[in-house]
Amino acid sequence: MKRLYQKIYLTIIASLLLVVLVAGAVWRMGVDRMPAAQAFEMAGELAAAALPAADAAPAAQQQAIARLAQKLKVDLALFDSSLREIAASGRPLPPPSAGSESGGWLYGPGGPAWSFRLPDNRWMVARAPLRHRNPLIGLVLFLGGIALAVAIGAYPVVRGLTRRLERLQAGVETLGAGNVAARVKVEGRDEVARLAASFNRAAGRIEELLGAHRLLLANASHELRTPLSRLRLGLELYEQKRDPGLKAELARDIAELDRLIDEILLTSRLDAAPALQIEAVDLLGLVAEECAHYDECALHGEPVAIRADPRLLRRLVRNLLENARHHGAPPVTVTVAREGAHAVIEVADGGAGIPESERDHVFAPFHRLGGETKGAGLGLALVRQIARLHGGEAAVAPRPQQPSCFRVILPVA
Repeated sequence: MKRLYQKIYLTIIASLLLVVLVAGAVWRMGVDRMPAAQAFEMAGELAAAALPAADAAPAAQQQAIARLAQKLKVDLALFDSSLREIAASGRPLPPPSAGSESGGWLYGPGGPAWSFRLPDNRWMVARAPLRHRNPLIGLVLFLGGIALAVAIGAYPVVRGLTRRLERLQAGVETLGAGNVAARVKVEGRDEVARLAASFNRAAGRIEELLGAHRLLLANASHELRTPLSRLRLGLELYEQKRDPGLKAELARDIAELDRLIDEILLTSRLDAAPALQIEAVDLLGLVAEECAHYDECALHGEPVAIRADPRLLRRLVRNLLENARHHGAPPVTVTVAREGAHAVIEVADGGAGIPESERDHVFAPFHRLGGETKGAGLGLALVRQIARLHGGEAAVAPRPQQPSCFRVILPVA
């Protein structure tokens, strides 16, 4: 992560330095163009008016140069058309560039200076004090200051970003090491914050699934012991008595064990990676087919078309009917209706109903009401799982005249 932090920060610094260099180069290449050439030409005209003629005595020209240098507080030098020095005042100055036509900046040991041609082909070279130095230096210093300010301001931003990524990486490694309770702190509202929130949701889901599987495994091992013990005891008795009734009891125990294993496997599969086979389903027709297998079961309702997995919907309806038959009392009434954008299935029976304190717990795997011994406690858990996989919900919804009633809501679209 340090390398990523360095790459981001160094990229910002390099970009700023490139801006400074390019700006300096553009300025440097443009100094010999208009209007700089016009400025040097005007300076030459003004200097010629303040100096004696080219054929004046050297002493007069030296006196004029000294007077101008003192007045302007600059270093001055005057050269003839052959670039030989005629007069000078102040620190030594380099001769003008032979290839220049109107003048330009000169660079030497004493610092930058600038030269310009006089109308009589003489040359004047001046080195200004700091406040009159080459504007290129000021531009470079200005851009350099901006670059430094941006570099200082960018550091906490870049470091804060990579620090959050480092914490996210540590959280991923902790989760990968087996600590499913690992979470990362969500800071800000940017993409990194959304990534941290997604990681926390994924870690929570993984922890929930592992917890559910551990609970399922523990409860399944406990529930499987009962029919296996009955089978073992029944086989020993059957070997002694060869009783046909005992053989039928063994067959029922085997069927119960088969149902239990089937429900455990289905619960585990729906928890882990459900693969729904979605298609158009006539909900009233599907419920009618399931109700036909049960006595004292009345169906009412209207046709409702939904998109769902018909295999899982059949299991949902079958589990509700089995729950009414084993834990309720006849008659059983099933209602299919449409309420707005939802299809509703209600299964009611003549039983006493579910106590209010138990209405949320009855959908937990392997949960049984007090004193119940029938079933494994997975039927209603599967009902809620299947309903939620389809974007719906299952709940206990007692009616005024039928306190034992379960209600499933499924989206139509």
